[in-house]
Amino acid sequence: MTFIQETLSELGVLVENVSAFAASGGWKYLVMWVIGGILIYLAIRHDMEPTLLLPMGFGTILVNIPFSGAIGEEGALTTLFNAGIANELFPLILFIGIGAMIDFGPLLTNPKLMLFGAAAQFGIFFTFCLASIFFGTEEAASIGIIGAADGPTAIVVANKLLGSDSRITGAIMVAAYSYMALVPIIQPPVIKALTTKKERLIRMPYQAKEVSKLTKILFPIIITAIAGVVAPESVSLIGFLMFGNLIRECGVLNSLSETAQKVLANLITIFLGITIAVQMEASKFLQLDTLLILGLGLFAFIFDTAGGVMFAKLINLFLPKDKKINPMIGAAGISAFPMSGRVVHKMGLKEDPQNFLLMQSIGVNVSGQIASVIAGGLILNFFM
Repeated sequence: MTFIQETLSELGVLVENVSAFAASGGWKYLVMWVIGGILIYLAIRHDMEPTLLLPMGFGTILVNIPFSGAIGEEGALTTLFNAGIANELFPLILFIGIGAMIDFGPLLTNPKLMLFGAAAQFGIFFTFCLASIFFGTEEAASIGIIGAADGPTAIVVANKLLGSDSRITGAIMVAAYSYMALVPIIQPPVIKALTTKKERLIRMPYQAKEVSKLTKILFPIIITAIAGVVAPESVSLIGFLMFGNLIRECGVLNSLSETAQKVLANLITIFLGITIAVQMEASKFLQLDTLLILGLGLFAFIFDTAGGVMFAKLINLFLPKDKKINPMIGAAGISAFPMSGRVVHKMGLKEDPQNFLLMQSIGVNVSGQIASVIAGGLILNFFM
């Protein structure tokens, strides 16, 4: 009899939990579990930025388990979010790792590539104008920065303009990082739609030039100083990025550079992914504003890509036949480093197995990294 009573008691508790789950909007949690599962699937099955999407997907499931205590004032993930994202610590540290990964050599041998990095920021300002129809000025500016294709910059700008507890800050963070990982899906159709077969077949022979060690050391220092004058609010971001690059190029901190590129960057990316998921709690995420922001973020990435490609096509109008630019490299001007550069390179090889665009596309890609941070600083200067 005791066993039966205990079993019935446990069943009663189970029924109460299920009833509470349903009463708390259970279908919403199920939707978020599906979203988390999709992110995990893309990370594992298609190898799409697994260090980012896998933690985001698992974190999304974790924060949408009712009564788990993962979030809330004393929840472990909330504590981590407040310690690393709300105060912008994780994005800034991550920039050290990204800076240590970047070789500015291709850009320094052909400084004109900076123009493409600037042109590919068009989506930021187009999206800002579009978002202004639905949101206030500061909210629209924060949404527009999704077009920077730079998760850390998006986090910093949204936090400074809106605060980490804003109703839309979480959606902005999720959109920025999700679309970064989906660059291999988003960019190719846009590039193909805007270019002809003949244009995609244009070859751009790369002529390697020696860049002195002094130039590579001075470059991050000079860029930081210039950015500080042009967009003072960008100094923290550009400074940490360039400090990471200085560690790489100085020649006396090789072990630290390797640690920053691998251990530090991967560790912080994992923390970012799983803590951003705090903002994907069902009651916050399943809102009309969220869907609208995700749509605007997609437009931002599309118009970034289009801006870079169309700028390259415009330049080609003034170049001799044997000096034409493959317009696809303009698409690499978005800040999603190094995904976008690789996408363009692979598209070039698919059209012509002997058409190697890696160095040119990476040169444009790293210029986009700099341009996106400066664009974020300019937005902060305008609206703070």
